[in-house]
Amino acid sequence: MSKMFAEFIGTFTLVFLGCGAAVIAGGDIGLMGISFAFGLALIGMAYGIGPISGCHINPAVSLGAVAAGRMEISEAVRYIIAQVAGAIVAAVILMVIASGKADYSVAANGLGQNGWGAGYLGEYTMAAAFTFEVVATFLFMVVILGATSVGVPDEFAGLAIGLALVVIHLVGINITGVSVNPARSFGPAIMVGGTAIAQLWLFILAPIIGAVVAGLLFRAGLLERD
Repeated sequence: MSKMFAEFIGTFTLVFLGCGAAVIAGGDIGLMGISFAFGLALIGMAYGIGPISGCHINPAVSLGAVAAGRMEISEAVRYIIAQVAGAIVAAVILMVIASGKADYSVAANGLGQNGWGAGYLGEYTMAAAFTFEVVATFLFMVVILGATSVGVPDEFAGLAIGLALVVIHLVGINITGVSVNPARSFGPAIMVGGTAIAQLWLFILAPIIGAVVAGLLFRAGLLERD
């Protein structure tokens, strides 16, 4: 239960602070500020709950760990339940706070949900969005598995992983808003509804594909040290 609670808190923090930066402060801090909000939230949780649960706070990461042989699927399922619950609660609380501003509308302003196509940020195509999410999550998972491998100084793992998330956001915010995390996408989407729900499948499927491929490469020994 301590691991599940840690994953709940960690995912809550990532969604609340990361999406909150976009919704509440996006106009002031811009793309770079939002990118660092997600990355710094992850770094904080990596050191805060990492010793308890490993700080996956991402269903794709948990499934990537299963593919790499570092986690049992039964435990991954429990992690994913906690992660999705944390993301939903964060989205609910964020909407309550954002709605305290007179000119806020969830339909017009959103909750930092992911998307693609006409009317969404850079208006990239579905193919571009899918490709970015697969590749970005693959690279993210490579950093995670590499930084947490045996023999690597673990005191720097959280920093490396968090900074990787920052640069992924710097590149990808205008493409999809950056998911690389199905739970991060799920929470805001179910509160916003409409197109966010219709497009949610991509932000579940693509990150899982990217993370599992990375995990399989580690399991095969292609990305492990001799």
